[in-house]
Amino acid sequence: MRGYFAIGSERISKPMNLGALMRTANAFGASFVFSINAEHRLRAAYQADTSKTAGQVPYYQWDNVDEMQLPRGCQMVGIELTDDAVMLPTFRHPPQAAYILGPEKGDLSPEILARCDHVVKIPTKFCINVSLAGALVMYDRHLSMGGYAPRPIMPGGTAGDGLANTHVPGKDRK
Repeated sequence: MRGYFAIGSERISKPMNLGALMRTANAFGASFVFSINAEHRLRAAYQADTSKTAGQVPYYQWDNVDEMQLPRGCQMVGIELTDDAVMLPTFRHPPQAAYILGPEKGDLSPEILARCDHVVKIPTKFCINVSLAGALVMYDRHLSMGGYAPRPIMPGGTAGDGLANTHVPGKDRK
């Protein structure tokens, strides 16, 4: 997979959510993790991050959106339930992206939305946990940009690394 991505949250207040987001970002190969205007109790966040992301992936803390500096060419993608947001399953991820999620009990600020190049929503009936939303976005990026073989028409999947086109039928199709 070419390109890079980062993921973060605005006004995140629960350290365990930040720790879970950091761990998942590390697992999916994020280039960095960030927060804007976060409540900082990082010792608790590190307890939720058993992969020790802090030693693997840089973590940037910005006090406000004006302090935030992304690499040149990096597009900011807001994850928010707005009427005009693009549905995640139809979204083409930019090669260089920084995904930003809102706080646990609130929305992305107007200042953040104004900085976003894209706004995407996860097709759910209501808001979900911030670390779970982050995991779904990273999984969708990985799935859509990872060069995997198309899914088969019949139940089953592709063997091995998923990149080859070797179909493995489901148990009901042998």
